[in-house]
Amino acid sequence: MERINPASKDNTMFTPARARAASAYKSVGIETSVNGADPHGLVSLLFTALLQSLTAAQSAMKRRDIPGKGRAIGQAVRYLDEGLIVSLNEKEGGDLAKNLRALYSYCVVCLTQANLNNDLSKLEEVQGLIAPLAQSWQQIRPEVVKGV
Repeated sequence: MERINPASKDNTMFTPARARAASAYKSVGIETSVNGADPHGLVSLLFTALLQSLTAAQSAMKRRDIPGKGRAIGQAVRYLDEGLIVSLNEKEGGDLAKNLRALYSYCVVCLTQANLNNDLSKLEEVQGLIAPLAQSWQQIRPEVVKGV
């Protein structure tokens, strides 16, 4: 069993959400630099990558490409679990953060079902839930930049 050094910079339990989100984004192989991105930008990148993974999973499922479907759904789950969920701050975000956590967790369940049952409708359901959030997130960018 590997020992965890609490002082280690690799210990994600003590890492700020921004760093965990950046790490998750990097770890799934996306070829985009996130080092200079602000927290809003990181979440935007996660939404974009998540939606791309969902589209790839749908295409793979339609082609009956089981390994490709599994990889794309696995990536989508990681974007949700290791990116969007861990970046939520329920203390400051209150009910909104709690509701988003519940929604993202529900999406993970749907993706698992989609993968197990080759259920295209579950992928479409997740895409239908995430796409409006991603769009809304992009629309608030000017207010975030202004510091409103």
